[in-house]
Amino acid sequence: MTLAAEQRQTTPSESEAILNALPNPVLLVAPDGKIVDANIAAESFFEISTQFLKRQSLKELVPFGSPLLALIEQVRNTGSPVNEYRVDLGTPRIGGDRQVDLHVAPLTERPGYIVVMLQARSIADKMDRQLTHRSAARSVIALAAMLAHEIKNPLSGIRGAAQLLEQAASVDDRVLTQLICNEADRIVTLVDRMEVFGDERPVARGAVNIHSVLDHVKRLAQSGFARNAKFIEDYDPSLPPVLANQDQLIQVFLNLVKNAAEATSDLGRDAEIQLTTAFRPGVRLSIPGKKSRVSLPLEFCVKDNGSGVPEDLLPNLFDPFVTTKQTGSGLGLALVAKIVGDHGGIIECESQPRKTTFRVLLPMFSTANTTSDTTDDRPETPAPFSHNLS
Repeated sequence: MTLAAEQRQTTPSESEAILNALPNPVLLVAPDGKIVDANIAAESFFEISTQFLKRQSLKELVPFGSPLLALIEQVRNTGSPVNEYRVDLGTPRIGGDRQVDLHVAPLTERPGYIVVMLQARSIADKMDRQLTHRSAARSVIALAAMLAHEIKNPLSGIRGAAQLLEQAASVDDRVLTQLICNEADRIVTLVDRMEVFGDERPVARGAVNIHSVLDHVKRLAQSGFARNAKFIEDYDPSLPPVLANQDQLIQVFLNLVKNAAEATSDLGRDAEIQLTTAFRPGVRLSIPGKKSRVSLPLEFCVKDNGSGVPEDLLPNLFDPFVTTKQTGSGLGLALVAKIVGDHGGIIECESQPRKTTFRVLLPMFSTANTTSDTTDDRPETPAPFSHNLS
């Protein structure tokens, strides 16, 4: 071997370090379908150690009849790499919805061995869903403006006429006039809720201590609708302040906690609502009305152990009039999505039985991001707000 070839050769330890540095899960599959090797990202994806992965057959880790198994056979027979997009590898053990892009290629140095790389679609799907939520909110804004003008005025006339008729009506007829008044009031209340979507004024934002917001929401919930639920807090005490409007953040998390309480109402004392905060750099999104892009490193979650959201509703959960409640209007989560979108953030939901998570990603506050772009890097010496867990 020449000196140049020796210099180009990578030692096994270096190869392993390079493989483990990759953020995407990588598997090496033997001709008999057994997993020969895996990197650290694969451990995280399948939620088991490499040692255990090496004792498994791939078909034991993926759903029955998964397209991945057919792709491996295709690559093994043709000797050519293949890509497949939006494949669900979710199982009850690792989660019901694990959309990935697949990159399958033969290992030329070892005939019959196949390299599989998975690329999770979570970030791309977050962006897609966020754009959908904003589009839905804009549609409701136009509808709300029309409803406010075209419906509330005639309703006041109908209610006034019913009150005049009530003065000369019999006892039986007064029941009907009162029904007219009550139904008119109910429609006005619904329209008033929708008028919130028509408020396009800029949101006044500043440095907000998210832990103070969550503690306030928890106290409100424990004194009322969530008095029987057990609250679990997993906070990052060094988290920098969020760039937000405090009152609107309270509205967002009060709505999410109320939904969690209703989802766990049948569990009694076994109901659990978990509030978490964490620093997750890497996502950037455009703020409405600005050309600059802002990073969204602050992650806030509301989790519950309720029955979960039906799978067919998940893609449209934040659209107006979509609800799992028999008496719900379907405007609560749509309003939450609008507020988060007005803050330049992202909200998403992951749900399966006994494990539902609403995740909010928002920008952090800095003296620069009120007038310019926010950086992706966490400040070297963040100024953490005080956090009172009482």
